[in-house]
Parts: sequence; C-alpha cells; structure tokens
Amino acid sequence: MDNKITRWQQELTEAFTDVETLCRHLQIDPTTLPLLSSFKAFPLRVPRGFAARMQPGNPRDPLLTQVLPLQNELRDYPGYSFDPVGDLHAVATPGVIHKYQGRVLLIATGACAVHCRYCFRRNFPYNDLQLSSQKLQQAMDYISARPEISEVILSGGDPLLLNDDKLGQLLRQLGGIAHLKRIRIHSRVPVVLPSRITRLLLTNLVNTGKQIVLVIHANHRNELNAEVAEACTLMRLSGITLLNQSVLLQSVNDDGKTLCQLSEQLFTLGIMPYYLHLLDHASGTGHFAVDEDHAKQLMQFMQRSLPGYLVPKLVKEQAGAAYKLPVC
Repeated sequence: MDNKITRWQQELTEAFTDVETLCRHLQIDPTTLPLLSSFKAFPLRVPRGFAARMQPGNPRDPLLTQVLPLQNELRDYPGYSFDPVGDLHAVATPGVIHKYQGRVLLIATGACAVHCRYCFRRNFPYNDLQLSSQKLQQAMDYISARPEISEVILSGGDPLLLNDDKLGQLLRQLGGIAHLKRIRIHSRVPVVLPSRITRLLLTNLVNTGKQIVLVIHANHRNELNAEVAEACTLMRLSGITLLNQSVLLQSVNDDGKTLCQLSEQLFTLGIMPYYLHLLDHASGTGHFAVDEDHAKQLMQFMQRSLPGYLVPKLVKEQAGAAYKLPVC
C-alpha cells in the first residue's frame, strides 16, 4: 500500500481550524464579530483554497458566512431538531438509510472537507451509523437481496474524503451488484477541495461499470473558480453526469440575481442546476432560513430571467415523505 500523502490530503491537513486565524488571514478583526466561544461538537474546518475565494476585509462575504461559527447557532427555533429529515427512523441496517423507493443511501464516512454551518447532519451520530469496514458486508447483503434497488447514493459526511483504497473497495463491491444501474455521489469536495478529483479517483468511478452521477454542492457563483472548472472538465470527460444542488440561505444567495448568476456559471462548467433546497430544520441553523413566500418569489424571478433548463427545482424535505416535496 502506498502511504504517500497526496496533494489533496496535504491541503486537508492545512485547512483552517481556528476562527481567529481564519479571520486574520482575511484581514477581519475577530473581536468585532459575534463568534461562538465554544463549538467543539461541530468544529471549524475550511480548506485554504476555499478561503482564498473569500473577499478580504468583508465579514459578510457569502462564502465566509457559510462556514463562520456565530452565536446565532445557540438560538432556539421552534420545530428545529437534531434529526430534521427523519434519517434515524429510516436506518435499515448500520450505514444504510432506506427512505425512497428504488434507492438507498450509504453513509460512507462522517468526515467533510469543509464544515458548513447550515449542515442538516451536523448532529448526526456518525460513530454509530457510518459505514465502517465491519458493516460494509451487511450493507452489500441488504442491497443485493433487494432487486428493486436500482440506485445507491453515497453520502456522509463526504464520500470523496475516503482514501482511494477504501473508496475503490466500496465502488468495486457496488459494481458487482447486477441490478444496480447507477451510483450517485453527493459531494462538496469538487467545490471546496478540487485537487481530490484525480485520475485515480476517476478511474475507480468509471471502472464500476455503472452510470455515475455526481451531485456537487455550490451555493454561490464565487465558489466556482478555475480549479473547480478544471475538476469538472475531468469528470465530464470521464462520462460522469454532473448536477448541482444548493441550499437557499439567508445572506448568502437569497436574491434572484445571485441565483441566476450561479445557474449560468454552473452551466458554463457543464453542470446542470438540479435542486434548490429550503433549509432543513436542524438545530443550530435557523438563522439561515428563508421563508417559503420569498423562496417562491425568487423562483419566479429565475423563471422570468433564465431558460427553463437553468432553473433548479425548489424543494423541501419532510421526514416520512416518499420523496422531496416541490414547493412551487
């Protein structure tokens, strides 16, 4: 086994994990911000490449807003909980969430390259429910025994943070299940750590023999720089279908012009806008919420301004529902 540290792994170890260091790097005085004094349960993590896309001196930068731990996270909002979308009730076997007909979700890892403060799984019990090597065979047995499952969704955490050996093993086992048609991967990594999109990773994906759909997660046009564009080109040339899902976030992308710019830039990179999510009501995230009426107005603006194929579906997830619910 090659234990050499790759570029993306080195960048991950060099990520910002201290709020004051990040603020001073951005020429922002941390004493002027209502920062959380303690957030060990959900610590700061921001790759330096992602921080480089933030505007120096601007404490309201839309990318910084997504990752900066603020005292607002301590506010209690009615209806917010640790399991806002009912994941825990849908655990079929450790590591496997089976909510929707024809597809299952695998919690491949609890690790992420960036800790987004609006994360709906920020309180998820990964130690108990992520797909460990011991639980992998149970998960494969569950999928293999159900021919009605045509798609497996790799999620987390972020599945692309698995090293190449572990991810390759997982992909090979999924590739060997005859009734699977697709492997879908939900990942923020192509946006926040694009160096992870290596030739070896792409080879592992393509060699499954299944259709690969990669759903990236970008909320603002400023996240999509030249490195991200290069990573997306490599994925598209490998035959991977690229989609994007965004979360509608107050003070980040809650205006029509910003959303239109994001859709246009995504399409330039060969990525189709897929979903625009209303915020999942996870404890600690309520200050990001945008109300449904405003969300509908934003959709109308996008529909007037863009061709239909550039307008994502506005959806929300409701615990126990059989699919994501369209808002308009």
